[in-house]
Amino acid sequence: MTSSTTGPTFGSTEDILRRAGLVPAIESFPLVDDLWARFALIAEQHPDLVSSRRVATSRRGEPILAYTVGSGRKNHLIVAGVHPNEPIGSWSAIHLAETLCADAELRESLDATWTIVPSIDPDGARLNEGWFENSGDRNFYARRFYRPAPEHQIEWSFPVSYKNLYFDEVLPETLGLMRLIDELKPDLYVSLHNGEMGGVYYYLSRPEPALYGILHAIPESLGLPLNTGEPESPVLEEYAPAIFGTGTMAEAYDYLESLGLDPTEIGGGSSSSEYILKYGTLAVVAELPYWSHVDADDQTELAESYGELVGRTGNDMRATGLALVDILERANPHLTLDTPYLYASRAFVPMLVGMGERDEVRSKLPEAQRPATVAERFGCEDVVTMFKLRYGGMLLRALQAEIVAGVAPVAVHRLAAELDTLYTRWQTDAAAADTADVIPINKLVGVQYGAILAAAVHLTGSGEQA
Repeated sequence: MTSSTTGPTFGSTEDILRRAGLVPAIESFPLVDDLWARFALIAEQHPDLVSSRRVATSRRGEPILAYTVGSGRKNHLIVAGVHPNEPIGSWSAIHLAETLCADAELRESLDATWTIVPSIDPDGARLNEGWFENSGDRNFYARRFYRPAPEHQIEWSFPVSYKNLYFDEVLPETLGLMRLIDELKPDLYVSLHNGEMGGVYYYLSRPEPALYGILHAIPESLGLPLNTGEPESPVLEEYAPAIFGTGTMAEAYDYLESLGLDPTEIGGGSSSSEYILKYGTLAVVAELPYWSHVDADDQTELAESYGELVGRTGNDMRATGLALVDILERANPHLTLDTPYLYASRAFVPMLVGMGERDEVRSKLPEAQRPATVAERFGCEDVVTMFKLRYGGMLLRALQAEIVAGVAPVAVHRLAAELDTLYTRWQTDAAAADTADVIPINKLVGVQYGAILAAAVHLTGSGEQA
């Protein structure tokens, strides 16, 4: 089939790249109320194509809606806001819904019923709205950052029971998503995530070699590098450069156990991508940075070994964690407000110490005694910077919340000032070393949108081979 307008064959690599490049300019991320309003307008304008229903209620009482577009034979489920500090997916969900409604050929060729959840964690998203208007400034973003503790993340609060790891404290939002998955048994599931700095990378729930070429081509066509350095977890299977398997909690548990570490300290439960495996679903995640860096895809070997690199940055991570643990422990006796920032800080701050200790063990493994690459150095060093800015900023928000509420004793005022001084130094150091480029939001949305189309075309059996 050819496009209804003169152009490339529908579903070809050229066609998908063209569509990925058509996302209009975007200035900022939508606030939660604006996101709901945008989808309500889509449904109002296309009553014959779009319907909505409530699928969950947030812990703070907000109705969570799912929008259904089209009526094809396959079921495709798209969920945004799985991590509330990752709002690129909000625009990807909007763009997908609007293009499906506007393009009958697209709907008919993909032959799918699309279920789109614009925000599965609106409570958490509202706590990040302070930086949505100025997402290009990393320091501005970090001081207004919020990420829930692992057991309060919708993505990581699915039930799991493996060896000594057990989790069944399923959140209301997670339960709603579980019910939706069980009802739809999707052919395609895309949870819309994003990272922070570096390049583009992907997760797939199973090897799909026919997709690798197009997944690499999409960011390249938009001028974005791949992230071919350090993966988020050393346990992940690499299918192709910057394309990994989603992994399972059992694999993560066994890996930590093999290092002599306590795997029950993982925190939280299993993921939505693991939960959905029982239905044979193809799960796809496109991870995107706000800021790109040329080093993210540089495979030049260094004089420093990988073990030396991991040991060095692991020591930095441990020192970061210990500095924050010290302030938190001194503040704890004086804190009276159980804010989300404090709850999350109590989870993440000691976790940084554990990450450093894990990397110290990893640095001594025989397989680590090889040259590191520029991309790996960039990834390892930036994750320390990222966590300093993220979790130093969130702990500062926890202390300042007590001050703003007027309940903080003088000890909390002084500890907040001490942390602010340390945090400002971290931000100054990060800014001085920053040579990254701010990525236009429409290019980020183009990558996610293109990946969704590529996977949907692949499932029709009409996509090009890599």
